[in-house]
Amino acid sequence: MAACQEFTFNVDHGYLEGLVRGMKAGILTQTGYHNLAQCDTLEEELTVSLLDSKLRENLVTEFSCLRSNALPPLSTFLDYMCYSYMIDNVVLLITGALKQRAVSELLPRCHPLGAFDQMAAVGIARTPAELFSAIMVDTPLAQFFQDAVSDSNLDEMEAEILRNKLYKVYLQSFHSFCRDMGGATKEVMCPVLEFEADRRAFIITVNSFGTELRGADRSALYPSCGKLYPEGLRLLAQAEDYEQVKAVADCYPDYKVIFEDKGPGSDFNTLEDRFFEQEVKLNLLAFLQQFHFGVFYSYIKLKEQESRNIIWIAECVTQGQKSKIHNYIPLVMGAN
Repeated sequence: MAACQEFTFNVDHGYLEGLVRGMKAGILTQTGYHNLAQCDTLEEELTVSLLDSKLRENLVTEFSCLRSNALPPLSTFLDYMCYSYMIDNVVLLITGALKQRAVSELLPRCHPLGAFDQMAAVGIARTPAELFSAIMVDTPLAQFFQDAVSDSNLDEMEAEILRNKLYKVYLQSFHSFCRDMGGATKEVMCPVLEFEADRRAFIITVNSFGTELRGADRSALYPSCGKLYPEGLRLLAQAEDYEQVKAVADCYPDYKVIFEDKGPGSDFNTLEDRFFEQEVKLNLLAFLQQFHFGVFYSYIKLKEQESRNIIWIAECVTQGQKSKIHNYIPLVMGAN
């Protein structure tokens, strides 16, 4: 039976899976990073912002090639990947519109992977009711908005609260889609999305300290598709400081290592860096199995981390901070 499923997979998706595996081979190696770190200056007329723009442009070109050749259900899976960028774009447009910002000012700041035809319609709306209507009618995000927000409270909700509410519904929907796919896609993608759900719960909790976000309000933002559900999320909602969050993480081996105190001189001193490091490991593991959609998701995530690494090195070069130039996230298994 498994052999039959693999044969069917190759008929519809084998070419693109092979293509993305070949693209993954083009990711920078440690030797490439070492060579970049030896640079003393950027080329003339090359700026960090231009470099960032070109890296993003290349990523969008690669993804567009995959999406334009994908058949269902891979095409639906790739659409799910775009929804996270759409959420960020729509939140940007909503906050800009409510502050009476011009659409021409907002659109260039939107991520191209989250672009959709009716973005301008959202940007020109000026009242909460108009915004809500534009989102429900003109965007692919209606399924997430209707469960997260209403037109009556759209203008009262802070941007980050709105973003977290939308991401909660989005991640739970994406997780359900991958679970229903079954097979290797379920085996690879469910742990990746569970990690992302739990990461968001941890970060939401840590960032809420010193704010008015407490208890039940915080709990309402936690995705329920991760390993922390339900007991870990209940404990996080009750946490009042970083040490209590760390105590929750200690109950989960995968997260305990992230919250462990690093020694002096560690390259990864921020919680965000440690989560990125763990995310890289999960995405590299995706390529050890065949006949699944997880490689498409993991490739894009690895390329995004590669871009962050390159930008970090470029920033260090331009600012003369060569002592910090190696503080990027290695895209290799077992790196510390």
